[in-house]
Amino acid sequence: MSFPYGLVATDLDGTLLRSDETVSPRTRDALTAATAAGAAHLVVTGRSVPWTRHLLDALDYRGLAVCGQGGQVYHAGEHRLLTSVTLDRRLARLAVERVEAVTGPLLLAAARDGLDGEVVATAGYRVLPGPLPVRACPDRDELWAAPLAKLYLQHPELSDDALAKAAREAAGALVGVTVAGPDLVELLPPGLSKATGLSLAARRLGVRAAGTIAFGDMPNDVPMLRWAGYGVAMADAHPDLRDVADEVTASHDDDGVARVLERLLAL
Repeated sequence: MSFPYGLVATDLDGTLLRSDETVSPRTRDALTAATAAGAAHLVVTGRSVPWTRHLLDALDYRGLAVCGQGGQVYHAGEHRLLTSVTLDRRLARLAVERVEAVTGPLLLAAARDGLDGEVVATAGYRVLPGPLPVRACPDRDELWAAPLAKLYLQHPELSDDALAKAAREAAGALVGVTVAGPDLVELLPPGLSKATGLSLAARRLGVRAAGTIAFGDMPNDVPMLRWAGYGVAMADAHPDLRDVADEVTASHDDDGVARVLERLLAL
């Protein structure tokens, strides 16, 4: 059995994981077959390491994982953070001020850097379900009290796409801005993307962009699909991602990743 790519890069939420945060037996089998045929599987997720580790452990995933929108390369088998890029707190604070000058008050949360970095949130921030508690910080100054992996923005009225657009226009010269999912507009170190971390991890694995197939579903996956030799969007992917994808597959609940891998394995 042969496989035309040396690296299979998959996003987690909305891509590899089903809605119940599990990986289907069919998808597990397809990934196992691809790795048996010589490909490496690399998880590339917007989640920071503390919000990813439990999923990787549950999947018995032992390899490298790119976390935090490309800012962290994590060795799942060794439970070790290999590289980490942090968001300059002064620039992040200035970026928030510039965005709020246009949009009005924002709801904010900060993801701390590190293996055990917590998330702290201002009053009113809509907390998404997850394995770790989000600590409330009534004093906004506490957001900047420790090194940041990234900053989350929410607005009481603007949609995610509208908020991201306003943030890019107001502060895009200071920070990166991406949409990672519902209620997940993120400020990142400038120039950082999933492609940054993916290229670094691929270099460690001895694989080039042309030898990589990547799967995703949200705008934060756009740089990754553009970097990879072949990019696949899920059926319910954001229009921005569908526009740059080489192919659109079935949804994450309908084994979209497995369908593509099985076809390639049968070549």
